[in-house]
Amino acid sequence: MEMVLLTALGVGGATIIGSCVGFVFKKLSHKFSDIVLSFAAGVMLAAAVLGLILPSLEYGGKYGLLITVAGVFVGAVCLNLIDKLVPHLHQFVGGDKEHKNSNLDKVLLFVAAIAIHNLPEGIAAGVGFGSGDNTQALIIAGGIALQNIPEGMVIIGPMLAAGITPKRTFVCAMITGLVEVVGTLIGYFTVSIASVILPFALAFAGGTMLYVISDEMIPETHAHGNERGATYALLVGFCLMLAVDVLL
Repeated sequence: MEMVLLTALGVGGATIIGSCVGFVFKKLSHKFSDIVLSFAAGVMLAAAVLGLILPSLEYGGKYGLLITVAGVFVGAVCLNLIDKLVPHLHQFVGGDKEHKNSNLDKVLLFVAAIAIHNLPEGIAAGVGFGSGDNTQALIIAGGIALQNIPEGMVIIGPMLAAGITPKRTFVCAMITGLVEVVGTLIGYFTVSIASVILPFALAFAGGTMLYVISDEMIPETHAHGNERGATYALLVGFCLMLAVDVLL
């Protein structure tokens, strides 16, 4: 149990470590904020496809394709409902001075996708420990932790660019990390149940991330005449997470 708890804290803490790195991006021009946001989109795209959707297909067994497709669309629809209640990303990323003191409500959509995606990742790590294969569980948890470092940075950059106070930004990042801790404990203590819902949960999280990438992040990064740089930044982010996935 001590190993599970330490692993959970390590996995969640990796997001916080990444968020500390992200604090170097306090003042960004449109051009540079587009690069950072595009890199974030690449990281999220790789995480969605490689870390969530493909494992969903694998864990889903006979009905894996049906479960995964359903999960992706349900996740996207849920984010669409949130989208109707929350201002769009372009309303606060790299915005004018009147947006510098924006409330955290304006970053809810972006942060919600990261938090929702962290929950099934944590469940996956917890299920590994609950199944008794500690070696495989540690490998899974290590991969998730390494992925969470750039994801934590990704959360911080756009919020600091929007003028959200560092204190609120850090608290928000810490909450997304704590979600993963909770997910790990849920997976460990309810391994039999979690293993059943995990395929859908993974696909659901993947759908939320794909929605944010397509509906919010990519349009924003192409709105200031820096399409080529933004595209390459997305590819760098994607390939970075691809390399992490392959090497682990």
